[in-house]
Amino acid sequence: MSSLPSYERWGSLAGKRVLVRVDFNAPVAEIDGALKVTDDFRIRATVPLFEDLLERGATVVACTHFGRPHGEVVAKYSVAPVRARLSELCPNVELLENLRFNPGEESNDRAFGEALIAGFDYYINEAFSASHRAHASIMVPPQLVPSAAGPNLQHEVSTIQSLLDSPDRPFVAIVGGAKVKDKLGIVKVLSERADTVIVGGGMAFTFEATQGRSIGSSLFDASFLEECAQLMKTGKVLIPEDSRGLKDGASFGSAGGTDEIIEFGDNIPDGYMGLDIGPLARESFVRAIASARTILWNGPMGAFEDPRLSAGTEAVARAVAASHAVSVIGGGDSVAALQSFGLEGDVSFVSTGGGASLELVEHGDLPGLRALRESPFS
Repeated sequence: MSSLPSYERWGSLAGKRVLVRVDFNAPVAEIDGALKVTDDFRIRATVPLFEDLLERGATVVACTHFGRPHGEVVAKYSVAPVRARLSELCPNVELLENLRFNPGEESNDRAFGEALIAGFDYYINEAFSASHRAHASIMVPPQLVPSAAGPNLQHEVSTIQSLLDSPDRPFVAIVGGAKVKDKLGIVKVLSERADTVIVGGGMAFTFEATQGRSIGSSLFDASFLEECAQLMKTGKVLIPEDSRGLKDGASFGSAGGTDEIIEFGDNIPDGYMGLDIGPLARESFVRAIASARTILWNGPMGAFEDPRLSAGTEAVARAVAASHAVSVIGGGDSVAALQSFGLEGDVSFVSTGGGASLELVEHGDLPGLRALRESPFS
């Protein structure tokens, strides 16, 4: 993939107006009777760019999506709480109202994109986590004004590309999550580039079924059985040797439950569901991670939101954090797991873009990146 254009080439921006597409889709909660941002990481991460543009003399305006209002003006999805926090951190930057209040944003309507960029001299995409979406604010401005990638977007892309193109070996990838259909493409790519691909979470049971193991009522997708079987033949895919879980119908999740967790071994009987990797799997996964010099982790090993079912994900998280390897973490659930175990500061790089980082790994490019590279002003 060719390099992305940088705003550094523009020099002085005195008297110029710059539109910056950001992702300030931050969590909010009611505090003292008003909605307030509870995690301002993404806002703070963009402040250095804003300050640099302001120092160069630019008028800076930011735009973001916020929640899923589906093209309608919905009061609870107003960016007001985000705007308030931004004004505290960088008061000279304006934040436009939620892009997704207009149906033209998600439909990539050119007229909406033209109206958005009207009156601006330059455009910067600093929203890596939204760059896998072919939305108007991502795709249209680069066609109309000189455009560039922001520094955080550049860093996200270069980190993931270098991990895929020239990793220190052994390169161990860890892929988890619920549905095999969501991650199979990534497992395929990683099986070609990594030395070992650890597969856990609900998606692992389809792989386990290819080995003739009984999986009870665990998550399973027969339509991907043959593809999983072929991946197992590569000899690079490491799946759980055993599982832990519950009887069918037992409650689990963030609210927890009172039913006893059952250790299944390598087979799960009918009437039971696997919801976490077992102790043997924890040992083998941790051993593989300990050998790595490069690690990519995306997705939990089970229903870690339930403390009774968090052992597998915690074991992987602690092994990654303890490793001296270059470790790249992508995906909201993996990041949430690190945070829940107090380990976020013990890894090399945490990607802000769950879906975007996955698509970049799988396809090697994103619509928003192509839009910047193909801009007639680049």
